[in-house]
Amino acid sequence: MQVFVKWCAESLIAKIFLIKKQIFFAVMLVLSCVATVMLSLPLNAQITPNTPSELRGVWLTNIDSDVLFERDRLKQSLQRLDELNFNTVYPAVWNWGYTLYPSKVAAKVIGRSLDPTPGLQGRDMLKEIVTEGHKQGLTVIPWFEFGFMAPADSLLAKNRPQWLTNLSNGSRIVKEGIHDRVWLNPFRPEVQQFIQDLILEIVRNYDIDGIQFDDHFGLPSELGYDAYTVALYKKEHRGQAPSTNPSDSEWVRWRASKITNFMQRVFKAIKATKRNCLVSVAPNPQRFSYQYSLADWQKWERMGLIEELVLQIYRDDLNVFVQELEYPEVKAAKAHIPVSIGILSGLKNRSVPMQQIQTQVQKVRDRNFAGVSFFFYESLWNLSQETLSQRQAAFRQTFAQPAKYPNLITGWKP
Repeated sequence: MQVFVKWCAESLIAKIFLIKKQIFFAVMLVLSCVATVMLSLPLNAQITPNTPSELRGVWLTNIDSDVLFERDRLKQSLQRLDELNFNTVYPAVWNWGYTLYPSKVAAKVIGRSLDPTPGLQGRDMLKEIVTEGHKQGLTVIPWFEFGFMAPADSLLAKNRPQWLTNLSNGSRIVKEGIHDRVWLNPFRPEVQQFIQDLILEIVRNYDIDGIQFDDHFGLPSELGYDAYTVALYKKEHRGQAPSTNPSDSEWVRWRASKITNFMQRVFKAIKATKRNCLVSVAPNPQRFSYQYSLADWQKWERMGLIEELVLQIYRDDLNVFVQELEYPEVKAAKAHIPVSIGILSGLKNRSVPMQQIQTQVQKVRDRNFAGVSFFFYESLWNLSQETLSQRQAAFRQTFAQPAKYPNLITGWKP
């Protein structure tokens, strides 16, 4: 009997040991798989639920920059942004009267489906950014940079002259620096349909996280004196013509309200097409946007038409910069949507020192804004009096740890 009991005990112990061994190897296998997956992900994808959120964005444009014009260069640039703990890119998709992606809508209206720049041919630049950007853990929000604006000599202006609006003297030309610009009439139904079709084409065909507009989604207040708009104003004002003063309060209010109505229509169309596509707006401060661009973003925000606000405050004077952060409409928006600050990192002929950039970032952080975005990629470290290594080291210091994109749709809270 003792021999039998001893044999049973030894058998039981052996079985328990075997089971423990199997469990140990199973656990190790699972942990190994998890580690492999984690290591294969980009750094920003490894953020935890406790990782703080902060917008760290940059605008990518085809003006004074070649980042979009070559596939490998674009890929390396996105990888570098991820390495430096940026988390969002705003690539331009509508500039100079052309789309920067292959567009059936543009082909039909303009006569050309893609910007003719050689570096964009045979490619879908936007698809590359979405694919590689998401691989690197970046949020991708295409930027509708030119809005209703186009070069005066563009195919769009030549093919659709009836779509253009004009000044009170009959001229259609508005100077932007050294460039002659014209503006599509945002009050004409066919213009609105064209712009909306371009927007929805992007929303429908690309796995984007959002889409962004700025003041060019409005109209310079000196415009609107074309026959169509004047007739529409008279119809709604008992035959009274608009004021010859472009800054007349009722004339400004009427045009701004029409643009607001279109913004509301576009917002609803975007949400009907892809509900989780964020609507982002990157305007100038409210007083300038409303009075000079007829873009009443304060009203858009109050109406719930903005899900991310990136306020452009391109100021060298630190006191003026801080003052712009304190206006009531900014604080009101900040209470319930992510409000970030656009900071100028430099222009082609205007270098901004890194110390100024870092100081402005800190002022934004001190006031608990949702984050910052820089205009523009090329000036982060290429168009600068400081060396590339100095600039990148400074950004690495500024964004020392990864941060989550402050996404209103996925539960961001102020």
